[in-house]
Amino acid sequence: MTSIQDQRQSREFARTFLSADVNLGDWNQLEGYFTDLRARDLTSPADLEKWLDDLSELQAAISEEFSARYIEMTCHTDDPAREKAYLDYVENIMPRCEPEYFELSRKYLASPGRAGLDSKRFFVYDRAQEKEVAIFREENIPLQTQDEVLSQQYQKICGEMSAEFDGSEQTLPQLARYVEETNRDVRRGAWSASIGRQKQDREKLETIFDEMVRLRTQMARNAGFENFIEYQFDRLGRFDYTPGDCHRFHETVKKVVMPLKRMLREKRRSALGMEKLAPWDLEVDLQGREPLRPFETSEQLIEGTSRIFANVDGSFTSDFDVLRKNSLLDLDSRKGKAPGGYQSTLDEARLPFIFMNATSRNQDVFTLLHEGGHAFHALATRKEPLVAYRGAPIEFCEVASMGMEMMACERLDAFYNHVDARRARLMHLTDVVILLPWIMRVDAMQQWMYSNPDHTRAQREEHWLKLDADFGDDLDWSVHPEWRGASWVSKLHFFCVPLYYIEYAIAQLGALQLWVNYQMDAASTVAAYRKALALGNSRPLPELFETAGIRFAFDEALIAPLVEKVSQALELN
Repeated sequence: MTSIQDQRQSREFARTFLSADVNLGDWNQLEGYFTDLRARDLTSPADLEKWLDDLSELQAAISEEFSARYIEMTCHTDDPAREKAYLDYVENIMPRCEPEYFELSRKYLASPGRAGLDSKRFFVYDRAQEKEVAIFREENIPLQTQDEVLSQQYQKICGEMSAEFDGSEQTLPQLARYVEETNRDVRRGAWSASIGRQKQDREKLETIFDEMVRLRTQMARNAGFENFIEYQFDRLGRFDYTPGDCHRFHETVKKVVMPLKRMLREKRRSALGMEKLAPWDLEVDLQGREPLRPFETSEQLIEGTSRIFANVDGSFTSDFDVLRKNSLLDLDSRKGKAPGGYQSTLDEARLPFIFMNATSRNQDVFTLLHEGGHAFHALATRKEPLVAYRGAPIEFCEVASMGMEMMACERLDAFYNHVDARRARLMHLTDVVILLPWIMRVDAMQQWMYSNPDHTRAQREEHWLKLDADFGDDLDWSVHPEWRGASWVSKLHFFCVPLYYIEYAIAQLGALQLWVNYQMDAASTVAAYRKALALGNSRPLPELFETAGIRFAFDEALIAPLVEKVSQALELN
């Protein structure tokens, strides 16, 4: 029995509506609970609140079953049984749940009992239900299922990627650590091996994406939208900004952040004594020092990160111990494991699980800090009865994770001496400067793709190269030159979470504000951060930012001073 199964069966939060032995993979058993909820009288507020509690219990159980199967599949993409279990839920259970949820949302909105509910308490829930009812179309259910299956195919293909290098077969995350090596031939060789392997599946991945664009565009049109962008903004619950705001964000980053990025790249080129940087020259240390290798085993990564959390604030120790003691961490890179990293919540057990591909890099420390921030967010809302309020808008979820990274970059001595801790901190701040334009490029690319759904592959490549000129680097692409226009296919977000990426940039601005506040008053900053996390999704996005002591904005007035703070820390002024 896996640790996930152990947690799911512990029943810390007792069921009052579902039977203890219900088979969540059997629609015949699930259907009766939906029938019960559809049939109830919701005239009184008390009846409605009990109905909401029972609905949340059902939603949490179904969500957890889906998450558990997803976790098992991504941890073992080479296991046919796990793949089958996941796809069975995607194809046979989730599509049947969608129309049921739609009918229950309509029932809630029509309930006379709503008049007696606390309007402030249910404001966010009400508008979400109204939006879901407005955009739901039954004909989109099979299209969403097809899209999810294609996403799983993408992850399976990527999980199988490996290449021979340095005398052994290595996964792509394992190859990535070589680009930090001081020997340029080693860096080039590892980068070339990785790209050569990815190129083998370029045709498969582009074919998958072509079909995804078709499906997503059809979903949008079925729901009465001109394009997938407008549809997905509503589907993601983006109530506080528009696609136009995102375009203005792109331009602000181009104006305010790109000059600092170019300055950093020129400093790198000069320090390395090169006429032109190549893609494999972007992470090697400028002073010729060996790469930071803060740990050798996942146990060392866990132990060191635990100490960092304690150094940020002692209150985080017990939260991280929940994951450590319950084996809710899968951190090592291995063949047959999906790419990337994520935190997924088991909604009924109300516990977080962290997945990543660690390869002994400094970046891995920050990945675990990042996902740890998400986990603390999940733990902060465990006692919230409404499952819809135990999440949060993605833009603030990423403040929880990126904010933890930024606060923690001041407390890295669990892994490093003073000199290396400063080096790791400066590396992270540099990564922030590099990240913001990259996010703009990815978001601008997605907006173009879905604004022009009939584009050809050649046009797609041409636009990706245009955005490289706006937000990228002037690099030597003499090795694998064709990959420059195809490199977007290695970005999971294009395939698995469409139009979900601009959130990271919005959140990064919030995280930078937390970083500034933390340096001035660590205790009050952590207190405000924790207070905001505990609100979950119960308040609108700007209020969550305000509670954390930061401002929800992405205009020049906010960005320019933050970029100046980073520039000062990097000693570029």
